[in-house]
Amino acid sequence: MNRIRIAIIGGGISGLYAAHLLESQGIYDYVLFEARERLGGRALSVALEGTVAGLSDPSDRFDLGPSWFWPDFQPQLDSLVADLGLERFVQNVQGDSVIERIAGARPIRTQGYSTSPPSVRLLGGMAALVDALAANVNPEKVRMGWAVRRLHACEQHLEIESESGDGRRESWVVEHILLAAPPRLLAQDIDFLPGLPPSVAQLWRSTPTWMAPHAKYLAVFDSAFWNKTGLSGQAQSAIGPMVEIHDASSPGGHAALFGFIGIPAQMRNVMPKEQLQTMCRAQLVRLFGPEAGKPVAEFLKDWAQDPLTSVAQDLLDGGQHSISLEATVDSSPWAGRLIGIGSEWSPQFPGYIAGAIEAAALGVRLMLQK
Repeated sequence: MNRIRIAIIGGGISGLYAAHLLESQGIYDYVLFEARERLGGRALSVALEGTVAGLSDPSDRFDLGPSWFWPDFQPQLDSLVADLGLERFVQNVQGDSVIERIAGARPIRTQGYSTSPPSVRLLGGMAALVDALAANVNPEKVRMGWAVRRLHACEQHLEIESESGDGRRESWVVEHILLAAPPRLLAQDIDFLPGLPPSVAQLWRSTPTWMAPHAKYLAVFDSAFWNKTGLSGQAQSAIGPMVEIHDASSPGGHAALFGFIGIPAQMRNVMPKEQLQTMCRAQLVRLFGPEAGKPVAEFLKDWAQDPLTSVAQDLLDGGQHSISLEATVDSSPWAGRLIGIGSEWSPQFPGYIAGAIEAAALGVRLMLQK
């Protein structure tokens, strides 16, 4: 049986940042479990050639998960971005937007709009943040492709049972566990012995996972042809399949448009991917002209069909951001030994990238105080 002081469950932004914080304070007595064969969790970027973004040209990496943050009111994340030497840029909103209201009617062109404060993106997508954090973490501490199946609270320690993708099992003895995964997913996929207090278990199961019911379509083009006609790339539609569309281009790279799919997750689940992509291309043509029907590449990520993000309840939810959760369990043998650090535990920004950073920092500080 392996023995170590701290276990981090989840290799998304919050888990990686927690590991980074531990190592920056000279704490190396930890292990990080990530069920996927990649790091980043819901922060997912793809390269133009269709691979998960890694060492490809950062100007040709595109987000299929979260894209934006807002430095004006998320300074903690912005400071981290600066400390890691990452390049950020303001979301393009220059030009008119397009609105679809009635099927068969010509889309309406209207004056564009901008957010205040402005939305900001990272050059290289959110994968740039994932890569930078991972580069500051000892890779020997990361158990990629290992899912935690059972947590057992013993009198003097905690026991973890993990399983690899090929069925191998390992056992670990730890003192503290940092939960860097969505609470709803933890409640479903991990066997807690003894069980969590009923009120805690119910709260975790009822907490929506941001992105879980959503799907994003992205089309890549050689140039931002919509800008030539004075359009920003922004659109809203009551027709669909995309209900909201934005420019996803990066400075110096290919142009791109992405949209949030408005078709409910349960309907998407029985719809062929090719059919949905065809519908998305047709919609882009309606909104932006015939050039929009010939992307050089296209991507579709349905988070509702990702079992390491979504559970059955997510298919029924509206995809709203959750309310913040208490980071610790106050009673039962788990009291003070489990600390939630995933984005859904963030007091200010639950579900956001900034929330993952905030919750991880608070959780690590709380653990070290104990």
